Amino acid sequence: MRSKGQVRFIRVSSRSQKIAAGVAVTVLGAWCVSLGAIALSQASTAEAQASLAQREARVARAEGKVARYHQSVDAVAADLGRRQQFIEQLVDAHIGDIPADEGALAPKEEQPATKISAAMPDGSELARVEAGQLALVERLTRYAELRSKVATDAIRNLGLNPDAMAARARTGEGGPLIKLVTSADGSVDPRFRRMGRSLARMDALERGLASIPQVSPAHVAYVSSSFGYRSDPFTGGAAFHAGLDFPGPMGSPIYAAAKGRVTFVGIKSGYGNCVEVTHGNGLMTRYGHLSGFHAKVGEQVEAGALIAAMGSTGRSTGPHLHFEVRVNDRPVNPRPFLEAARNGQFAGQSSSGGTHK
Repeated sequence: MRSKGQVRFIRVSSRSQKIAAGVAVTVLGAWCVSLGAIALSQASTAEAQASLAQREARVARAEGKVARYHQSVDAVAADLGRRQQFIEQLVDAHIGDIPADEGALAPKEEQPATKISAAMPDGSELARVEAGQLALVERLTRYAELRSKVATDAIRNLGLNPDAMAARARTGEGGPLIKLVTSADGSVDPRFRRMGRSLARMDALERGLASIPQVSPAHVAYVSSSFGYRSDPFTGGAAFHAGLDFPGPMGSPIYAAAKGRVTFVGIKSGYGNCVEVTHGNGLMTRYGHLSGFHAKVGEQVEAGALIAAMGSTGRSTGPHLHFEVRVNDRPVNPRPFLEAARNGQFAGQSSSGGTHK
Protein backbone atom coordinates (compact mmCIF):
# COMPACT_ATOMS: atom_id res chain seq x y z
CA MET A 1 0.00 0.00 0.00
CA ARG A 2 1.40 3.48 -0.87
CA SER A 3 1.02 6.21 1.75
CA LYS A 4 2.75 9.65 1.71
CA GLY A 5 5.28 8.55 -0.82
CA GLN A 6 6.17 5.48 0.99
CA VAL A 7 5.17 1.92 0.29
CA ARG A 8 3.91 0.13 3.26
CA PHE A 9 2.94 -3.47 3.50
CA ILE A 10 -0.09 -4.79 5.35
CA ARG A 11 0.11 -8.23 6.54
CA VAL A 12 -3.05 -10.36 6.34
CA SER A 13 -3.05 -13.30 8.52
CA SER A 14 -3.84 -16.71 7.12
CA ARG A 15 -6.95 -16.81 9.24
CA SER A 16 -8.21 -13.59 7.69
CA GLN A 17 -7.41 -14.95 4.27
CA LYS A 18 -9.39 -18.07 4.96
CA ILE A 19 -12.32 -16.01 6.20
CA ALA A 20 -12.19 -13.79 3.13
CA ALA A 21 -12.00 -16.83 0.86
CA GLY A 22 -14.94 -18.40 2.67
CA VAL A 23 -16.97 -15.27 2.25
CA ALA A 24 -16.16 -15.20 -1.44
CA VAL A 25 -17.07 -18.82 -1.88
CA THR A 26 -20.28 -18.27 0.03
CA VAL A 27 -21.20 -15.28 -2.12
CA LEU A 28 -20.35 -17.23 -5.28
CA GLY A 29 -22.41 -20.19 -4.11
CA ALA A 30 -25.31 -17.99 -3.25
CA TRP A 31 -25.09 -16.43 -6.69
CA CYS A 32 -25.02 -19.86 -8.36
CA VAL A 33 -27.97 -21.04 -6.26
CA SER A 34 -29.82 -17.91 -7.22
CA LEU A 35 -29.11 -18.53 -10.90
CA GLY A 36 -30.23 -22.16 -10.53
CA ALA A 37 -33.41 -21.12 -8.79
CA ILE A 38 -34.16 -18.66 -11.55
CA ALA A 39 -33.50 -21.30 -14.20
CA LEU A 40 -35.63 -23.87 -12.36
CA SER A 41 -38.41 -21.36 -11.98
CA GLN A 42 -38.30 -20.58 -15.67
CA ALA A 43 -38.33 -24.29 -16.51
CA SER A 44 -41.31 -24.90 -14.21
CA THR A 45 -43.13 -21.97 -15.74
CA ALA A 46 -42.51 -23.31 -19.25
CA GLU A 47 -43.67 -26.78 -18.22
CA ALA A 48 -46.80 -25.34 -16.62
CA GLN A 49 -47.52 -23.30 -19.74
CA ALA A 50 -47.03 -26.39 -21.91
CA SER A 51 -49.30 -28.43 -19.65
CA LEU A 52 -51.92 -25.68 -19.74
CA ALA A 53 -51.69 -25.53 -23.51
CA GLN A 54 -52.19 -29.29 -23.70
CA ARG A 55 -55.22 -29.11 -21.42
CA GLU A 56 -56.69 -26.30 -23.51
CA ALA A 57 -56.09 -28.35 -26.65
CA ARG A 58 -57.83 -31.38 -25.11
CA VAL A 59 -60.78 -29.22 -24.06
CA ALA A 60 -60.98 -27.76 -27.55
CA ARG A 61 -60.93 -31.24 -29.10
CA ALA A 62 -63.60 -32.44 -26.70
CA GLU A 63 -65.77 -29.42 -27.46
CA GLY A 64 -65.29 -30.03 -31.19
CA LYS A 65 -66.21 -33.69 -30.77
CA VAL A 66 -69.35 -32.76 -28.85
CA ALA A 67 -70.27 -30.19 -31.51
CA ARG A 68 -69.75 -32.74 -34.29
CA TYR A 69 -71.78 -35.30 -32.35
CA HIS A 70 -74.66 -32.85 -31.98
CA GLN A 71 -74.40 -32.04 -35.68
CA SER A 72 -74.57 -35.77 -36.44
CA VAL A 73 -77.59 -36.18 -34.19
CA ASP A 74 -79.33 -33.27 -35.90
CA ALA A 75 -78.43 -34.59 -39.37
CA VAL A 76 -79.66 -38.10 -38.62
CA ALA A 77 -82.84 -36.80 -37.00
CA ALA A 78 -83.47 -34.69 -40.11
CA ASP A 79 -82.95 -37.74 -42.35
CA LEU A 80 -85.38 -39.73 -40.21
CA GLY A 81 -87.93 -36.96 -40.73
CA ARG A 82 -87.41 -37.11 -44.49
CA ARG A 83 -87.79 -40.88 -44.45
CA GLN A 84 -91.00 -40.65 -42.42
CA GLN A 85 -92.42 -38.13 -44.86
CA PHE A 86 -91.46 -40.43 -47.76
CA ILE A 87 -93.32 -43.35 -46.15
CA GLU A 88 -96.40 -41.31 -45.24
CA GLN A 89 -96.76 -39.77 -48.70
CA LEU A 90 -96.56 -43.12 -50.46
CA VAL A 91 -98.87 -44.87 -48.02
CA ASP A 92 -101.46 -42.08 -48.38
CA ALA A 93 -101.17 -42.22 -52.18
CA HIS A 94 -101.27 -45.97 -52.74
CA ILE A 95 -102.77 -47.69 -49.67
CA GLY A 96 -104.60 -45.25 -47.44
CA ASP A 97 -104.40 -47.14 -44.17
CA ILE A 98 -101.34 -49.21 -43.30
CA PRO A 99 -102.45 -52.86 -43.28
CA ALA A 100 -102.59 -54.87 -40.07
CA ASP A 101 -99.39 -56.69 -39.18
CA GLU A 102 -100.29 -60.12 -40.50
CA GLY A 103 -97.85 -63.00 -40.46
CA ALA A 104 -97.63 -63.19 -44.25
CA LEU A 105 -96.72 -59.53 -44.43
CA ALA A 106 -94.22 -59.38 -41.57
CA PRO A 107 -90.62 -58.52 -42.48
CA LYS A 108 -88.23 -61.40 -43.00
CA GLU A 109 -85.84 -60.06 -40.39
CA GLU A 110 -85.09 -56.94 -38.36
CA GLN A 111 -83.33 -54.39 -40.53
CA PRO A 112 -79.97 -53.19 -39.12
CA ALA A 113 -79.74 -49.51 -38.23
CA THR A 114 -76.27 -49.23 -39.76
CA LYS A 115 -76.41 -45.52 -40.54
CA ILE A 116 -77.16 -44.34 -37.03
CA SER A 117 -75.03 -46.98 -35.33
CA ALA A 118 -72.02 -45.87 -37.34
CA ALA A 119 -72.61 -42.16 -36.72
CA MET A 120 -73.61 -42.37 -33.05
CA PRO A 121 -72.81 -45.51 -31.09
CA ASP A 122 -74.90 -44.18 -28.20
CA GLY A 123 -77.88 -43.00 -30.27
CA SER A 124 -80.05 -45.92 -29.18
CA GLU A 125 -83.38 -44.09 -29.43
CA LEU A 126 -82.73 -42.80 -32.95
CA ALA A 127 -81.41 -46.23 -33.91
CA ARG A 128 -84.66 -47.76 -32.67
CA VAL A 129 -86.70 -45.31 -34.75
CA GLU A 130 -84.62 -46.05 -37.85
CA ALA A 131 -84.93 -49.81 -37.37
CA GLY A 132 -88.71 -49.43 -37.06
CA GLN A 133 -88.86 -47.40 -40.28
CA LEU A 134 -86.80 -49.94 -42.19
CA ALA A 135 -88.93 -52.80 -40.91
CA LEU A 136 -92.07 -50.95 -42.04
CA VAL A 137 -90.55 -50.27 -45.47
CA GLU A 138 -89.76 -53.97 -45.87
CA ARG A 139 -93.26 -54.96 -44.81
CA LEU A 140 -94.95 -52.47 -47.16
CA THR A 141 -92.74 -53.61 -50.04
CA ARG A 142 -93.71 -57.23 -49.53
CA TYR A 143 -97.36 -56.22 -49.10
CA ALA A 144 -97.28 -54.37 -52.44
CA GLU A 145 -95.54 -57.28 -54.16
CA LEU A 146 -98.15 -59.72 -52.84
CA ARG A 147 -101.02 -57.57 -54.11
CA SER A 148 -99.24 -57.15 -57.45
CA LYS A 149 -98.95 -60.93 -57.78
CA VAL A 150 -102.68 -61.37 -57.12
CA ALA A 151 -103.54 -58.78 -59.78
CA THR A 152 -100.96 -60.20 -62.21
CA ASP A 153 -102.37 -63.72 -61.92
CA ALA A 154 -105.94 -62.49 -62.41
CA ILE A 155 -105.02 -60.46 -65.50
CA ARG A 156 -102.95 -63.28 -67.00
CA ASN A 157 -105.76 -65.79 -66.43
CA LEU A 158 -107.95 -63.63 -68.67
CA GLY A 159 -105.44 -63.89 -71.52
CA LEU A 160 -104.15 -60.34 -71.08
CA ASN A 161 -100.55 -59.19 -70.60
CA PRO A 162 -100.10 -57.66 -67.12
CA ASP A 163 -96.74 -56.06 -68.00
CA ALA A 164 -98.23 -54.36 -71.06
CA MET A 165 -101.19 -53.22 -68.98
CA ALA A 166 -98.91 -51.75 -66.31
CA ALA A 167 -96.80 -50.03 -68.99
CA ARG A 168 -99.87 -48.48 -70.64
CA ALA A 169 -100.84 -47.04 -67.27
CA ARG A 170 -97.77 -44.74 -67.53
CA THR A 171 -98.84 -43.09 -70.79
CA GLY A 172 -100.00 -39.46 -70.78
CA GLU A 173 -98.20 -38.48 -67.58
CA GLY A 174 -97.16 -35.02 -66.37
CA GLY A 175 -97.42 -32.45 -63.58
CA PRO A 176 -95.08 -30.41 -61.38
CA LEU A 177 -91.94 -32.04 -60.00
CA ILE A 178 -92.32 -32.88 -56.30
CA LYS A 179 -89.17 -34.70 -55.24
CA LEU A 180 -89.11 -37.49 -52.70
CA VAL A 181 -85.78 -37.86 -50.90
CA THR A 182 -84.51 -39.62 -47.79
CA SER A 183 -81.20 -37.75 -47.28
CA ALA A 184 -80.04 -34.17 -47.15
CA ASP A 185 -77.97 -34.68 -50.33
CA GLY A 186 -81.14 -35.38 -52.32
CA SER A 187 -80.58 -39.12 -52.65
CA VAL A 188 -83.07 -41.93 -51.99
CA ASP A 189 -82.24 -44.99 -49.92
CA PRO A 190 -82.45 -48.04 -52.29
CA ARG A 191 -84.85 -49.78 -49.90
CA PHE A 192 -87.23 -46.82 -50.04
CA ARG A 193 -86.90 -46.65 -53.84
CA ARG A 194 -87.81 -50.34 -54.10
CA MET A 195 -90.86 -49.78 -51.90
CA GLY A 196 -91.96 -46.86 -54.08
CA ARG A 197 -91.62 -48.86 -57.28
CA SER A 198 -93.47 -51.83 -55.78
CA LEU A 199 -96.35 -49.61 -54.67
CA ALA A 200 -96.51 -47.90 -58.08
CA ARG A 201 -96.62 -51.26 -59.91
CA MET A 202 -99.29 -52.54 -57.52
CA ASP A 203 -101.37 -49.44 -58.19
CA ALA A 204 -100.99 -49.72 -61.98
CA LEU A 205 -101.91 -53.41 -62.04
CA GLU A 206 -104.92 -52.97 -59.76
CA ARG A 207 -106.17 -50.03 -61.81
CA GLY A 208 -105.78 -52.22 -64.89
CA LEU A 209 -107.64 -55.05 -63.19
CA ALA A 210 -110.42 -52.69 -62.13
CA SER A 211 -110.79 -51.62 -65.77
CA ILE A 212 -111.52 -55.19 -66.86
CA PRO A 213 -115.23 -56.06 -67.23
CA GLN A 214 -116.25 -57.75 -63.99
CA VAL A 215 -119.97 -57.08 -63.60
CA SER A 216 -122.69 -58.67 -65.70
CA PRO A 217 -124.16 -55.86 -67.81
CA ALA A 218 -127.68 -57.31 -67.56
CA HIS A 219 -129.45 -59.43 -64.95
CA VAL A 220 -130.72 -62.19 -67.25
CA ALA A 221 -130.81 -65.96 -66.95
CA TYR A 222 -128.98 -66.90 -70.15
CA VAL A 223 -127.14 -65.72 -73.26
CA SER A 224 -129.02 -66.08 -76.54
CA SER A 225 -126.04 -65.68 -78.84
CA SER A 226 -122.37 -66.25 -78.03
CA PHE A 227 -119.12 -64.74 -79.26
CA GLY A 228 -117.77 -66.07 -82.56
CA TYR A 229 -119.33 -67.93 -85.49
CA ARG A 230 -123.09 -67.96 -85.92
CA SER A 231 -125.77 -68.02 -88.57
CA ASP A 232 -126.90 -64.45 -89.15
CA PRO A 233 -130.46 -63.99 -87.75
CA PHE A 234 -131.51 -62.01 -90.84
CA THR A 235 -129.72 -63.71 -93.74
CA GLY A 236 -129.04 -67.17 -92.30
CA GLY A 237 -125.53 -67.01 -93.72
CA ALA A 238 -122.21 -67.47 -91.92
CA ALA A 239 -121.34 -64.48 -89.76
CA PHE A 240 -119.09 -63.45 -86.93
CA HIS A 241 -120.73 -62.26 -83.73
CA ALA A 242 -118.44 -59.81 -81.90
CA GLY A 243 -120.14 -60.00 -78.50
CA LEU A 244 -122.74 -61.66 -76.29
CA ASP A 245 -126.52 -61.20 -76.54
CA PHE A 246 -128.50 -60.98 -73.29
CA PRO A 247 -132.29 -61.25 -73.95
CA GLY A 248 -134.74 -59.71 -71.48
CA PRO A 249 -137.80 -57.53 -71.02
CA MET A 250 -137.93 -54.16 -72.73
CA GLY A 251 -136.54 -51.46 -70.50
CA SER A 252 -134.50 -53.81 -68.27
CA PRO A 253 -131.57 -52.00 -66.63
CA ILE A 254 -128.14 -52.14 -68.28
CA TYR A 255 -125.05 -51.74 -66.09
CA ALA A 256 -121.45 -50.69 -66.70
CA ALA A 257 -119.33 -53.84 -66.62
CA ALA A 258 -116.35 -51.97 -65.16
CA LYS A 259 -115.51 -48.49 -63.98
CA GLY A 260 -114.54 -46.03 -66.68
CA ARG A 261 -115.58 -42.96 -68.65
CA VAL A 262 -118.55 -42.81 -71.00
CA THR A 263 -117.11 -41.92 -74.42
CA PHE A 264 -120.12 -42.47 -76.73
CA VAL A 265 -123.88 -42.11 -76.33
CA GLY A 266 -125.96 -42.18 -79.50
CA ILE A 267 -126.83 -44.19 -82.60
CA LYS A 268 -124.27 -46.47 -84.22
CA SER A 269 -124.85 -48.39 -87.44
CA GLY A 270 -126.02 -51.95 -86.75
CA TYR A 271 -126.16 -51.33 -82.99
CA GLY A 272 -129.01 -48.83 -82.87
CA ASN A 273 -128.89 -46.86 -79.63
CA CYS A 274 -125.47 -47.49 -78.21
CA VAL A 275 -123.29 -46.60 -75.23
CA GLU A 276 -119.52 -47.04 -75.08
CA VAL A 277 -117.45 -46.91 -71.89
CA THR A 278 -113.66 -46.58 -72.06
CA HIS A 279 -111.85 -48.19 -69.15
CA GLY A 280 -108.21 -47.37 -69.89
CA ASN A 281 -105.38 -49.71 -70.85
CA GLY A 282 -106.94 -50.12 -74.31
CA LEU A 283 -110.17 -51.63 -72.91
CA MET A 284 -113.62 -50.53 -74.01
CA THR A 285 -117.11 -52.01 -73.57
CA ARG A 286 -120.00 -51.45 -75.98
CA TYR A 287 -123.72 -51.79 -75.21
CA GLY A 288 -126.12 -51.94 -78.18
CA HIS A 289 -129.84 -52.09 -79.17
CA LEU A 290 -130.81 -49.88 -76.22
CA SER A 291 -134.21 -48.31 -75.62
CA GLY A 292 -132.93 -45.44 -73.48
CA PHE A 293 -129.87 -43.82 -71.92
CA HIS A 294 -128.98 -43.12 -68.28
CA ALA A 295 -125.47 -41.78 -68.88
CA LYS A 296 -123.90 -38.96 -70.82
CA VAL A 297 -120.58 -38.52 -72.62
CA GLY A 298 -117.72 -37.63 -70.29
CA GLU A 299 -119.37 -39.11 -67.20
CA GLN A 300 -117.24 -41.23 -64.90
CA VAL A 301 -119.05 -44.43 -63.91
CA GLU A 302 -118.30 -47.22 -61.46
CA ALA A 303 -118.68 -50.92 -62.14
CA GLY A 304 -122.37 -51.74 -61.77
CA ALA A 305 -123.58 -48.20 -62.46
CA LEU A 306 -126.89 -47.92 -64.38
CA ILE A 307 -126.10 -46.56 -67.85
CA ALA A 308 -128.99 -47.57 -70.14
CA ALA A 309 -132.19 -49.58 -70.69
CA MET A 310 -132.60 -52.73 -72.79
CA GLY A 311 -134.30 -52.35 -76.15
CA SER A 312 -134.46 -53.58 -79.74
CA THR A 313 -133.12 -50.69 -81.79
CA GLY A 314 -130.82 -51.14 -84.77
CA ARG A 315 -130.30 -54.54 -86.38
CA SER A 316 -132.25 -56.55 -83.81
CA THR A 317 -134.96 -59.23 -83.79
CA GLY A 318 -136.23 -58.50 -80.25
CA PRO A 319 -135.42 -56.90 -76.91
CA HIS A 320 -131.89 -57.82 -75.84
CA LEU A 321 -128.50 -56.33 -75.01
CA HIS A 322 -125.60 -56.76 -77.40
CA PHE A 323 -122.49 -56.55 -75.22
CA GLU A 324 -118.93 -56.26 -76.55
CA VAL A 325 -115.49 -56.11 -74.94
CA ARG A 326 -112.77 -54.56 -77.10
CA VAL A 327 -109.01 -54.43 -76.51
CA ASN A 328 -107.33 -51.76 -78.65
CA ASP A 329 -110.55 -51.79 -80.74
CA ARG A 330 -110.29 -55.54 -81.38
CA PRO A 331 -113.30 -57.55 -80.14
CA VAL A 332 -112.53 -60.29 -77.61
CA ASN A 333 -114.79 -62.85 -75.99
CA PRO A 334 -116.50 -61.22 -72.98
CA ARG A 335 -117.38 -64.58 -71.39
CA PRO A 336 -114.01 -65.21 -69.61
CA PHE A 337 -114.20 -61.79 -67.95
CA LEU A 338 -117.73 -62.31 -66.64
CA GLU A 339 -116.98 -65.89 -65.53
CA ALA A 340 -113.91 -64.64 -63.66
CA ALA A 341 -116.11 -62.14 -61.85
CA ARG A 342 -118.60 -64.87 -60.89
CA ASN A 343 -115.74 -67.04 -59.62
CA GLY A 344 -114.44 -64.29 -57.36
CA GLN A 345 -111.21 -63.64 -59.27
CA PHE A 346 -111.75 -59.92 -58.87
CA ALA A 347 -111.70 -60.12 -55.05
CA GLY A 348 -110.89 -56.76 -53.56
CA GLN A 349 -112.03 -54.90 -56.68
CA SER A 350 -115.20 -52.89 -56.93
CA SER A 351 -118.11 -55.07 -58.05
CA SER A 352 -120.90 -52.57 -57.63
CA GLY A 353 -121.31 -48.89 -57.83
CA GLY A 354 -123.76 -46.07 -57.41
CA THR A 355 -126.52 -45.35 -59.87
CA HIS A 356 -125.80 -42.63 -62.41
CA LYS A 357 -128.68 -41.10 -64.26
